[in-house]
Amino acid sequence: MNRPTSLLVSFAVLGFVACGAAPRTPASATPAPTAAAGPRAELPSGAVYSLEIARTPEETAQGLMYRESLPDRHGMIFTFTDGGVHQFWMKNTMIPLDIIWMDTGGKILFVSADTPPCRSDPCPTYGPSAPAPLVLEIAGGLAKKEGVQVGSAIRLIDVR
Repeated sequence: MNRPTSLLVSFAVLGFVACGAAPRTPASATPAPTAAAGPRAELPSGAVYSLEIARTPEETAQGLMYRESLPDRHGMIFTFTDGGVHQFWMKNTMIPLDIIWMDTGGKILFVSADTPPCRSDPCPTYGPSAPAPLVLEIAGGLAKKEGVQVGSAIRLIDVR
């Protein structure tokens, strides 16, 4: 055998031995999947929703506009640090949303349930007349299903 062929055979044998030498893990020993990582919200029902965070002024302005649907148990969180009143509108929003305003501890201050998309200008605004630093948007109709109501709380996880 010439040297390149000899090396190729040696690597093939080593590869075969290395692959066969690894211990096999029984199917029952496969670790269970971990909970979804990233920002999440635990609603009063105990359901956990994955969240997108609107971080920039552009993301805040766009929100969930132009979306034709939302994945199951998915939402968007808006965080405000200015102490102001933040009302929302539904311009260019394709689906009804439940919009939930909270204090810094996650206590629900105001809910706009099944907020309809705006079909013509001028679009109405929704929200409390008092400051609320956190706003969560989820698909319309889910707030009621998940026990979201004024006075209850939402636990935010890894929202920074």
